Amino acid sequence: MKKWLVTTMVAALFVVSACGGANKGAGTENPGNATNAPTNNASGNANEGTTGAEDIVPEEGASLLVWESKEERPFVEAIAKEFTEKYGIDIKFEEIGAGDQVNKLVTDGPAGLGADVVLFPHDNLGKAVTAGLILPNDFYEEQSRSANSEIAVNAVSYDGVLYGYPRSVETYALFYNKALIKEVPKTFDEIVEFAKTFNDPKNNKYALMWDVGNFYFSYPFISTGGYVYGDNGQNKDDIGLNTEGAIKGLSYYGSLKNSLLPLNSGDINYDIKKGLFTAGTLAMDINGPWTIGDYRNAGIDFGVAPLPSINGQPASSFSGIKAWYVNSFSKYPNAARLFSYFASTKEAQLKNFELTGAIPANKEAAADPAVQSNEIVKGFLEQFNQSTPMPSIPEMGNVWSPIGAAFSDVWNNGKDAKAALDNAVQQIKDANNGAAAK
Repeated sequence: MKKWLVTTMVAALFVVSACGGANKGAGTENPGNATNAPTNNASGNANEGTTGAEDIVPEEGASLLVWESKEERPFVEAIAKEFTEKYGIDIKFEEIGAGDQVNKLVTDGPAGLGADVVLFPHDNLGKAVTAGLILPNDFYEEQSRSANSEIAVNAVSYDGVLYGYPRSVETYALFYNKALIKEVPKTFDEIVEFAKTFNDPKNNKYALMWDVGNFYFSYPFISTGGYVYGDNGQNKDDIGLNTEGAIKGLSYYGSLKNSLLPLNSGDINYDIKKGLFTAGTLAMDINGPWTIGDYRNAGIDFGVAPLPSINGQPASSFSGIKAWYVNSFSKYPNAARLFSYFASTKEAQLKNFELTGAIPANKEAAADPAVQSNEIVKGFLEQFNQSTPMPSIPEMGNVWSPIGAAFSDVWNNGKDAKAALDNAVQQIKDANNGAAAK
C-alpha cells in the first residue's frame, strides 16, 4: 500500500469519468545543475492555463525526457504536444511506474540516464531529497502554493522546501450499496447499530469491512487524537502513535471485532471484500478509487461518502499526492521547470481528469462542474479534504511493521491498546535511532 496502488486507481477513475510554508536552503545544494537555479519567482496568474509572461527562460536547444506510468500516456502525450507547440521543446515519454521512479533515479540520475521530469507519489519524496535527486520548485513556487490544495502543497514539501508541482490526489472513503443502505451512516456507532440487524456471519452478511490489519486503512482510528510524526509528518523524533487520543482510538477499534466484524484480520482482504460486496452481502466497504471499476462492472448501484466519525471526531484517512519533480542532474533544468509547471496548471489537471480520471490537486480544477458533478469522485474529494498526507520522510519505513503488529495484537488477541502502542513506538524509536547512527 505504500505505493498507493496508483496505477490501478487511475485506471478505475477513468471508468468513472467516462461514465458520468517555504524556507530556502535545505535541498538547494544539489550535485547536478543546481547552479542554473533561477533566483526570482514568476509573478504570473497562478491559475492560468498556460504560463504567463514571466516564464522561466529554457536552455537553448533543450529537449526533455519524461517518466510516467503507461496508464497516464494519454494525458502525457496530449500535454506534451501542447507544450511543444507553444515552446518548440521536444518531449520524449518513457513508461516507468510511479512507485519505481525514485529507485531508478538513484542510479540513472548521476549517470545522466534519468528523465528530466519525473512523477511519483509523495511518500517517496524524503528519499529523493536526501539523495539529492530533485530540485526545489522555486521559480513557480508562488503559483503552485496558491493554486493547489494546502494538503497537497504540504505533502510535496520537505523540511519546509517546496519540491513538487502537484498534479493529482488520492485517498480512500466509504463505499455503500444503495440497495442496502437508505441513509449513509455518519458515525461508527451508527454502523454498529445497523450491524445488529444486518449481520449474519453464517451467510457471510456484514455491515462493514475494511482491511483491518493494514495500518494504511486503519489509520483513521489513530487520527482522532494521535498522529504518526509531528510537524506535518516531518519530525522523526515526535512520534504521536501512543498519545491518549491514539490509545482511545485503538481501544475503540479493538471493540469492533465483537460488535461489528467478528473475523480475524487475516480473514479479510481485497478479494474477499470484493466478492461479498458484489454479491450484495456486504453493505459497506472502506476502499480506494481503484475499486470503482470492479464494483461498477459488477452492476452494483453504489455511492461513495466520507468516512464515519470515530469517538465524536472526524476520521482522517491517509492521502497521497502525485506531483512532477525536476531531476537535479538534468541538462535542461529550466526547461524541465517550465514543463512541470505547464503540465500542472488548472487546465492541465482538468485535461488529466478528462483523459484518465485523476482527481485534481488544483483548487479551482477540483471545484469545476466537470469534477463536482461526478458524485463518486466528489465523495473522494470530500474525504481528501479531511485526510492526512502520509509522511514522506525516510523513517516512515520504520513504522509499518511495528504498528501493523500492534493493530493485529489488539484485533486478534485482545491485547491492551496502550501496551501495544507503547511497544510499537519503542520499536520505531529504536529503528529511527539505528538508522540515524548509520
